[in-house]
Amino acid sequence: MAYGERELLALLDRIGIAHQTSYHPPLHTVEESRALRGDLPGAHCKTLFLRDARQRYVLAVIAEDRRLDVKGLQRALAPACGRLSFASAEELERILGVRPGSVTPFALVNANRTGAEIIVVIDRDVMAAEEANFHPLHNAATTRIASRDLPAFIEHCGYAPRILDFSAL
Repeated sequence: MAYGERELLALLDRIGIAHQTSYHPPLHTVEESRALRGDLPGAHCKTLFLRDARQRYVLAVIAEDRRLDVKGLQRALAPACGRLSFASAEELERILGVRPGSVTPFALVNANRTGAEIIVVIDRDVMAAEEANFHPLHNAATTRIASRDLPAFIEHCGYAPRILDFSAL
């Protein structure tokens, strides 16, 4: 059974990651997020789920204003993955347990039950911020944690995060 927000927040408590969640209307784009979040502190992030032809996946956590250079990311991760494209809505739901617009590194709690091969990469700029904001498995809320806690959460889920300078890709 896939984790929901309540189970996720309880897990964060159990593993000692402080968090604060703010509720808002569902957000589908970075532009909507900027318009509705007010003065919510911390780095605002987007999370992208990509795949290659051999069904190896990449979860990329980047600053919201950064454009993803997919070819640059492919080069940085070679030979661990091939040509990348965005994963389908069906793959998001099957592997991460979330819908489009709700992709988040927190969804790794659902991915570890599927056995999917996932490379997790975090933008160095996200890690440089004191705090970072992510959806708590749905897009009608934002959960803020200390950026330094993100790798520990990812490792708890069974993945080894890589920190990349996405501005250099």
